[in-house]
Amino acid sequence: MSSIRIFLVDDHEIVRRGVADLFEDEPDLEIVGEAATVAEALRRIPSHDVDVAVLDVRMPDGNGVELCRDLRSQLPDLRCLILTSYSDDEALLNAIMAGASGFVLKQVLGNDLITAVRKVGAGESLLDAKTTEALMKRIRQGESDGPLAGLTDQERAVFELVGEGLTNRQIASRLFLAEKTVKNYVSHILAKLGMQRRTQAAVLAAELKSRKPDL
Repeated sequence: MSSIRIFLVDDHEIVRRGVADLFEDEPDLEIVGEAATVAEALRRIPSHDVDVAVLDVRMPDGNGVELCRDLRSQLPDLRCLILTSYSDDEALLNAIMAGASGFVLKQVLGNDLITAVRKVGAGESLLDAKTTEALMKRIRQGESDGPLAGLTDQERAVFELVGEGLTNRQIASRLFLAEKTVKNYVSHILAKLGMQRRTQAAVLAAELKSRKPDL
């Protein structure tokens, strides 16, 4: 049986050591490299023959979701498994949109993490189809024929947070994006909605939210 080649990305050495020790006695799992930052991962992973990248969400110079997106654009066959402390819809949505094969809570049991890596390495997805579809439907519901029809799913997510009064930095933290990326999204949203100011978008978001019941 050929080994699944794994690359670990986490800024905490003790976490990397713990995961590496967990896989050490598994003959079909092989750690081929590690990185503590997004920059290091982007530099090292393409030079290794990696099957599965296990990515932490919170990194000192970025986050695992954007790293997944960047890696997948370079290496379409790479499978990414995101480690997160959050089990909310936003974490799931961003994992889906970044092309991840799944995300696992850091509180996961060791055997469950091993199973997850094996499944992802075999080409399976840990993102339950029903859950994923329900999430995407919730985001689109009530908007298909409305003023937001021209916005992408990610733009709608940013739009809703603008409506909550969050700054670009706060939105970036919530959606695991770079602040500059959020700024670009806001600009695109305003252009698509024919608006000049952020406050106009915030008012529209509040109005639309008041029209529909909580989902």
